[in-house]
Parts: sequence; structure tokens; C-alpha cells
Amino acid sequence: MTGSSKRYDAWYFGRRPDNERRTFWLMVAVAVVKPTMMVMFRRHWSGMRHVPRSGGVIFAVNHISQTDPLPVAHYVYNSGRNPHFLAKDGVFRIPVLGKLIGWTGQIPVYRGGSDAIKSLHAAIEAVDAGQSIIFYPEGTTSKQPEHWPMRGRTGVARLALETGAQVIPVSVWGPHRLFNPITKKWRPRLRTKVRIAAGAPVDLSKWEGEGEPTLQTLEEVTETIMLRVRDQLAEIREETPPPLYDYKAHKSSRKEA
Repeated sequence: MTGSSKRYDAWYFGRRPDNERRTFWLMVAVAVVKPTMMVMFRRHWSGMRHVPRSGGVIFAVNHISQTDPLPVAHYVYNSGRNPHFLAKDGVFRIPVLGKLIGWTGQIPVYRGGSDAIKSLHAAIEAVDAGQSIIFYPEGTTSKQPEHWPMRGRTGVARLALETGAQVIPVSVWGPHRLFNPITKKWRPRLRTKVRIAAGAPVDLSKWEGEGEPTLQTLEEVTETIMLRVRDQLAEIREETPPPLYDYKAHKSSRKEA
């Protein structure tokens, strides 16, 4: 990779697409969050050259800690796109913070029933409008003992097939050192090393034009996306990755035992 390519690999784009201009409340959040991120985390970023400069895009990200959304948002923002998360509805009920989260364009996710469909439709509308959506396909922080990705839920596949938007795999490593969701232990310290890498768009052409996707198709697309995220994480960790962790099967086997 040439010097200019390396620079482009983790470059800050100040200009936004016309449909993703920085709102007042987004700028307020940026003014608060970015300085905090610079103090809390030591950044090792790569792959921003794969982030499209305009048009709807889906970032599929592994979820290893409750602390990783902020560095991920920082990464996406610095890539030239405004971060829009699908976030659990509970965070929108947090006093003051919940309001700010809503004002910056985040989308609440509800579990079950018609509200869950509304969340997906809101994400589809955002992507169709040319915005970027940050999606955690696992639906929760990884329960794999060594923080490898789990099998994903099919929402990301539905969103990708419905919109036809590019899916950018994003792999994150490091925020779990600040808070480990498996051990439930906090280790607050400054300049925690965080690595974030984006890859080339996932090739989903195999499933184009199939009409209404079947459950099998949704599962295949989801697995394809998660394998890309896992393999990128393996490169970051310089380790051989295990199969995608099946948390449901693991829980069932423990109950049977």
C-alpha cells in the first residue's frame, strides 16, 4: 500500500453528503464525545477507504462491550458519515442522555411484535434516504468466552436485501479491556488501545433478485456477513478464529447437562 493509500485508510473527511449534514445536536454530541474519546482510547484505525462517501450504507459491527459504541461512532464520523445506531429502546428512556440520543438521529429497537417491525422500517427508510446505519447483528455483546463473534440475527440480512445498500464489515477489538461484559469487571484507565478495521463491501450478489427472502436465505446472508467480520477480527488479533459462536445452542446444552 502506498503512502497516500495509507493516509486514505484512516482519513478524516470533514464534508458530509448533502443528505447527511451535521445537525446542531450532532455537533453538540461531537463536541462532548470526541475529546473524551481522544483521552480514553488510543486509536488504531484502518479501512476507511472502503466507506462509501455517499449513498445508503450499513455498517455490520461485532459487539464486544457496552463501551464500544462510542469509539465505533467516532470511527464512522471521522470516515465522513454520520453515525446512526439501532439502539435498544431502554437507552432512550435515560434522563437527559436519552433525549440527546434521539435528537442525534439514533433509532430505537424494540423487541417483539409490531414495534420491532417499525424499527426495521425506520432503518430501511434511513438507508433508502442515503444515510448510514450501524448494525450489531449479534443483537447483544458477545457471550463467547474469548470475545469472538457469535452467530448473528437476521435483521441485518433483511435490511441489506430490502435496500440493496452496501454492507461494510467492521471489526472492533479493545473496548472490552475497559469493561468486560463476561466478567462484569470495569477497568477504567486512560488511553486504552482500540483497533477498528473496515473491510470491502460484503458480496451479496448471489442473493440478488430472489424476491421475498426465505428464512434460509436470511440465515445464509447473515452468516456471510458475520464470517467477514470474524475473519477481519482474526487479522487484528493475529489468531485463528473459531466457528461463529452459537449462544442459543450453548445455553440449551448447559440446560440439558
